[in-house]
Formats: sequence, structure tokens, C-alpha cells
Amino acid sequence: MALTVYLNSFSYLKSGIPEDSTGNGGGFVFDCRFILNPGRKDEFKFLTGKDTEVIKFLDGTELMQEFLKSVYEIIDKAVMNYTERNFTSLMISFGCTGGQHRSVYAAEKTLQHIAGKFPEVTVNLRHIQIEKDLNLKA
Repeated sequence: MALTVYLNSFSYLKSGIPEDSTGNGGGFVFDCRFILNPGRKDEFKFLTGKDTEVIKFLDGTELMQEFLKSVYEIIDKAVMNYTERNFTSLMISFGCTGGQHRSVYAAEKTLQHIAGKFPEVTVNLRHIQIEKDLNLKA
């Protein structure tokens, strides 16, 4: 059986760390709150990490790029190891204050990274807070 990565973005404030529905008891949880929050700027307040304007802003944030590079170094090793050992699931979650900008961006970028580097791995992506909040675009 192939590896499935369960990738989440979430809000620490509104929904908390996601539960692992696979029964493995968890996975990686990365905290994005130390990175400048685009939601503090009026022009991004009602957008998400999937919107072009927010993506451009965070693409240009050196700290976010360094953070993602570190995340990839960790998860790449886990994906390779889990694949070699025939594990079937790995959970990776990104949290921020509102679950709207930084965590969504990081999860989307991680999806792209995994898909590009490990095409045999299935990725199941959820933006938990966006799914819960009718005021945000999915």
C-alpha cells in the first residue's frame, strides 16, 4: 500500500491542533505564528493563503521561505523512511492564529513540494478553518 500524507492548515485560536483520524496518534505540527501575519494588513484581511496577493507577499517573506526549507528537510526524511517501511499514513499540519493566511500558504506550498518530489505519494489536503468559516473562500 502506498503512503498517504494528510496535510492540514488550522487555527490555533479557533479550532486547535487537528486530531489524527488514522489512529496513529499524530504527526508533525508546525507553528507559523512567528512569521509576519498578512491578515494584519487591510488589503489581505479577507483573503487567504490561496489568493495571489497573499502568495506574492509570503513568497517575498524571507522568514517564511527559510521556515519552509527547514520543514521540507524534516518531512522529506520522514516521507522517504515511511515509504521504505511501507507505512500508509503521515500527518503534517500547519497552524497560525486564524488559519487563513500563513498556515494555508505553508500547506499549499508543502503540497506542491511533496507532489513534485514524491509523485508516488498521495496527499490529502484540508484547510480546516476555511472549511468551517463561511466568510472565507475555499
